[in-house]
Amino acid sequence: MFNFNKTVHVVKYRVLWMCLSALLLFPGIVAMIYSMVTYPTHSPVKVGIDYTGGTILQYGVKENVNNEAVAKTREDLDKVGVQNPYIQILNVNPTAENKNINSIISIRTKFIDEGSDEAAQITKTVQSEYKDAELIQVSSVGPTLGKELFRMSLIALSLAILGMIIYISLRFKFDYALAAILGLVHDVLFVVGVFSLLGIFCDVQVDGLFLTAILTIIGFSINDTIVTFDRIRENLRYYGKKMTFGEIVDASVNQTIARSINTSLTVFITLAALYFFGGVTTRDFVLAMMLGVVVGVYSSIFFCSMLVDFWEEKKEKQRKAAA
Repeated sequence: MFNFNKTVHVVKYRVLWMCLSALLLFPGIVAMIYSMVTYPTHSPVKVGIDYTGGTILQYGVKENVNNEAVAKTREDLDKVGVQNPYIQILNVNPTAENKNINSIISIRTKFIDEGSDEAAQITKTVQSEYKDAELIQVSSVGPTLGKELFRMSLIALSLAILGMIIYISLRFKFDYALAAILGLVHDVLFVVGVFSLLGIFCDVQVDGLFLTAILTIIGFSINDTIVTFDRIRENLRYYGKKMTFGEIVDASVNQTIARSINTSLTVFITLAALYFFGGVTTRDFVLAMMLGVVVGVYSSIFFCSMLVDFWEEKKEKQRKAAA
């Protein structure tokens, strides 16, 4: 038998964890509803040009460009009316054809014509900072293609969730699968809700990397949940006649909580280093990952396990009533 004097009684505060989950999700859900009503795309978050369409202008420059220069370029473009430009620096090796190019400045903005005044204004701004800057490529993604990418992204997300439902149902039981999927929905709603709030108050836009972060979060979160469920199943096999289901859940959570926290903490520290010292272009992606790692540990321990305990308790009451 487990010594519960030295363990954390998670099940005892089951209602508290559910209220905390509701508190975490409520502001984001309100923000998503507001965004879907007010944005022209009717999306729950403010989407970037990957999904709405846009133009990429690439400039070749002689010097090696750093992140500080990128921040200044972004500010200068914002001053001339270019809103939310996505700037990326590509370091290249000079070739015989481009022997004077050491860096490529890639600027993504809303859909514009190559010969328009706005394109000329962007070129003028870049050339004012980099005297030898040369426009080497212009490419555009139309709004129709952007909508298609958004649709395919939703299909990819749906297929990933469906595959997990099938796997967990076969590995455990449908009740466990449903709890795990609700946990994934919990995590995704939290992260999307935070970015919806950031879109409203900080004008943060999401791009294709955001979907990558969401899919990674789903995989990371389900891993912790499966470990906890597997421990519950093993303990149920050996202690099912000696302990209540709630006691087994408590014991299982306490056996896995240290592993989950330690694993997630190492990932979080790495992501924090990338967020504070990495490039500006991946900062939103890293932020989404950081949020997902934290909420994924919480949901695996304090949300999914509590759902399984609640359902098992309800089924036990029904069995006793039937008898």
